[in-house]
Amino acid sequence: MKTRKYTCGLDAAIDVMGGKWKGLILFWLDEGPLRFGELRRTVAGISERMLVLQLRELEASGLVHREVYHQAPAKVEYSLTEFGRSLVRALGPLGQWGEDHMERLEAPFPRTAQ
Repeated sequence: MKTRKYTCGLDAAIDVMGGKWKGLILFWLDEGPLRFGELRRTVAGISERMLVLQLRELEASGLVHREVYHQAPAKVEYSLTEFGRSLVRALGPLGQWGEDHMERLEAPFPRTAQ
């Protein structure tokens, strides 16, 4: 497991959930436990390999719990831990900021004079 010294709280939060997919995975798991295939269909555009990698990192960080049910056929569900739910709650205002400014953020950036 990697160890890191953070310079501030924002640095720690961005490190644990950084990347394109982790926020979306956390968002959908906040709705309730999902199986791998359900997550793959729900998180549009993510490859199977990337989903596996992101789930492993989220599990290693303690944000996601992986529950294996020993039955035939095998069943695995992913859910948020309390630690993960606390991060999703903290991300709520950031998500609202994104909603409020989405149109501006989707617009092309003006070119700077050279």
